[in-house]
Amino acid sequence: MYNEAGRICRISVFLLLNSKVNSQISFLFCCVGNWSTEGCTTSQNGTDFICSCDHLSFFAVLVNPKLSVDKAHSRNLSYITYIGSALSVFFTVISFIIYICLQSRRPEKAISLHMHLTGALFCLHLSFLLCSFWVWMLKDKEEDGVCRILGLVLHWSLLATLSWTALEGFHLYLLLIRVFNIYVRRYLLKLSLVGWGLPTVTAVICAIFGVYGKHSLKLKDAENQDSGSQICWISSQFQHGPVVSYITTMAFPCLVVVCNSCMLGLVVYKLQAIRRPLQYSESSSGCKKIEKEKRIRLWKDCAMVLGLSCVLGLAWGLATTTYISLPGIYIFTVLNSLQGLFMFLWSMALVCKSQSDNNSSIRDRSSQNVMMTSFNN
Repeated sequence: MYNEAGRICRISVFLLLNSKVNSQISFLFCCVGNWSTEGCTTSQNGTDFICSCDHLSFFAVLVNPKLSVDKAHSRNLSYITYIGSALSVFFTVISFIIYICLQSRRPEKAISLHMHLTGALFCLHLSFLLCSFWVWMLKDKEEDGVCRILGLVLHWSLLATLSWTALEGFHLYLLLIRVFNIYVRRYLLKLSLVGWGLPTVTAVICAIFGVYGKHSLKLKDAENQDSGSQICWISSQFQHGPVVSYITTMAFPCLVVVCNSCMLGLVVYKLQAIRRPLQYSESSSGCKKIEKEKRIRLWKDCAMVLGLSCVLGLAWGLATTTYISLPGIYIFTVLNSLQGLFMFLWSMALVCKSQSDNNSSIRDRSSQNVMMTSFNN
């Protein structure tokens, strides 16, 4: 709709009047500035006019219920999220196949944990895409049972992902403390009851109280409350929705990140303890070959710590940055939407290590100890 000056106009006040005298439909609208109608459509159904917009959504919505950005950044973050989540869905499938092959070749409890975490990530990113797509199909102010079910699945997937990252940290703790003396009867079954059972119980309780539905975020530069990001998630209409969100998607991730960060710090400490006598004995030789090997080991250690950070879900700790700055929102969105890709890279690293162990008769004992402490049963 354009005004006389040729500027793009947007309906800011929509008043529908049905006149019985002349059977004409009149509506009042106001043209203000250079507002754009991009992404919005208007259709007529009998005597009613229906206005709907394609509300985009991005990953940081899951951890910050009060998040607010302007329209341009919301669109950019949404595209980053959709591309990243689509890649994560694709790569988690490949990673799952790789872990199955590794498990069949050399059964290990750690590989089984990676499989469960990969499955949870697949459900998370796929359900996020489905929730975003379905809310795009709905009209403004409309909610249905499918949106509530998708919101439940998305919440359950997020809690399952966080639970399995916590269990990865717990497994790492047992290995670092007790090393090769771990035996727990039906260990994986008990972990599965926690990893899948706790999210299921939480999601069911939330569903009973009607937590799920359409979640809306108001844009900073928007006049209409419903013109921001929308997704099938914890309903904005639920009175205690922010409380549920803060407990399950902020407090729980922060607890997991703190515990897993301690585990990662313990791994780094173990590495330093192993390297210290090795460096002392080798430093006197002054051999270039030894220096080169030390640099290679350093790069391997850095890659291992970086991979562990992804497996332990430390990127979720960036959720706190979404409350501080816009760059923090972008960093959180990029890293967490690409979790599936990072798990794929880690699975490839495990494949390369497995082949290296099989082909090489001489192994670096210190690196092998840490890797076995980190991931083997």
